[in-house]
Amino acid sequence: MVSIVSVAKVAGVSNKTVSRVINGEPYVTEETRERVERAIRDLGYVPNMAARQIRSSRSNTFGIIADYVSTTPYSVDIVRGIQDWANANGKTILMANTGGASEQEVKIWKMFQSHRIDGVLYVTMYHRIIDPETGDVGIPTVMINCRPKTSELLPSIEPDDYQGSRDLTRYLLEKGHRKIGYIRLNPILLGAELRLDAFRKTTSDFGLADSDLTIRLGMEGPVGAEKNYVFAAATEMLQQRDRPTAIISGNDEMAIQIYIAAMALGFRIPEDISIVGFDDFRTVSLALKPELTTAALPYYDLGLQGAELLNNVVAGSEVYPSSRVMSCNLVERLSVSSL
Repeated sequence: MVSIVSVAKVAGVSNKTVSRVINGEPYVTEETRERVERAIRDLGYVPNMAARQIRSSRSNTFGIIADYVSTTPYSVDIVRGIQDWANANGKTILMANTGGASEQEVKIWKMFQSHRIDGVLYVTMYHRIIDPETGDVGIPTVMINCRPKTSELLPSIEPDDYQGSRDLTRYLLEKGHRKIGYIRLNPILLGAELRLDAFRKTTSDFGLADSDLTIRLGMEGPVGAEKNYVFAAATEMLQQRDRPTAIISGNDEMAIQIYIAAMALGFRIPEDISIVGFDDFRTVSLALKPELTTAALPYYDLGLQGAELLNNVVAGSEVYPSSRVMSCNLVERLSVSSL
């Protein structure tokens, strides 16, 4: 294995100078730096990370513990945000998927501890309240897309589902809609309840009565194995004598079935029925025609800012504990008309 000594000999410098170049330290001329870097490339030198950890007591490595996030198409943007932050800040990322199994999660925490991980980003597939299965492992941790259940709080960063739903509802009301349908997400989900609460509160603030609203359950059951009632709920809603002029879908994927129900009944979107979603899952929101007005989950920014938050926690510069929410911004497209 090529050593620093070999690199120093080829570059014609001291071992310390090679070390300075590797670690990005100052006090090395540009000509010397180029000579050392050329020797590193020519010899194929790879730094001994284990030795560097021992010397610095830091691994410069963050771990990601995820449940199913890496297999969820649009929430993988959380991981992309983390990785982009790491690339820009000289950090290494190790990722492990639990598959939702608590015993596997315990093993991962211990594995990260044995690798001297500086900090952990605990990421969930869907927005929820949960306590990590840390056992007796005390690694600095930031929770992303979730928040802790107990009073022993960990720093967290999560989407503002309430604000996103409030803004969507207000958008429809300001377009003149006063008969509005709402097809609910699975009630198990924290985001589902926050979105429904915001819808009820916002319509009430605008003076709408319960009789102006048609609320139906779209999905229920274990996450990933739900019973789906969206098409039937949308069909029934659209066949009412005093039907809604707009429908809010619990998420973008559910909106597909609402579009199909509307078209099957001969309704034009948005001329006859306006439809909005939630998430901005672009495989759906841009593929639907007309393109879907929605609220965007800030997954990429959750990852990016979550990594920055963890870095501050590790450095001791973050007020502990800390909880942040990120806006779900309205994305206006062509699925809504004014009355």
